[in-house]
Amino acid sequence: MKALILAGGKGKRLGSDITHIPKVMRKALGKPLLGYVLEYTDFIPEKDKVILVGYEKQAVMDAFPSYSFAVQEEQKGTGHAVMCAAPHFEGYDGDILVINGDMPLLKRESVLALLDHHKETGADCTILTFVAKGNIPPFGHIIRTVSGSVAGIVEHKDASDTQKLIPELNGGIYMFDSKKLFSVLSRITPSPVTGEYYLTDVPKLMLAEGYKVEGFILPDETELAGVNTEEDLREVERILGAR
Repeated sequence: MKALILAGGKGKRLGSDITHIPKVMRKALGKPLLGYVLEYTDFIPEKDKVILVGYEKQAVMDAFPSYSFAVQEEQKGTGHAVMCAAPHFEGYDGDILVINGDMPLLKRESVLALLDHHKETGADCTILTFVAKGNIPPFGHIIRTVSGSVAGIVEHKDASDTQKLIPELNGGIYMFDSKKLFSVLSRITPSPVTGEYYLTDVPKLMLAEGYKVEGFILPDETELAGVNTEEDLREVERILGAR
């Protein structure tokens, strides 16, 4: 298998306009956030990982020179980011892990469990999900059939009042069949509101094509915490320090 790590974000709420440090290069306990992601995905060889960079890309490329890089010159959404990396996977027939570079708390065994579920079910796409405890954040809601299979993802802003009560949410990490991912990706369209291309549209199109989409529920939702603010960074450091 191979991996695509999305590391092109700016991190505006982390003060990147002042520091010019891309989000994934902010440090938690002295290590860049991206470093943690590369570490817990170490079961995938370096040569099979592609890092998608954008904002202040040279800083990331200089810090991790042994990896391959794809470049997203304009921030046009997660779907567009994967499009920019497509040439690196041309001719590849296997699975791809798509993961964010600012999630330092995810554990190696959790990623391997996602991979196992993907293989065991024969899925074309497996979404890492979590069940919110308490207040439900405005993430994509996972719709399941009576039998438990994934029937779709409804973005919070598009959800009905009933759907907004669904506590199983999209964690933003995916396993894809490579060929099916890129065949469907070419057909996603930009949001009429933001003009961005969203990777969440891919599972929806896959379901429409009759492909098998699975959801793997991660028991500990704190593993999926991203870093968007200084407060988030302090909380991540607290959890890492406690491990």
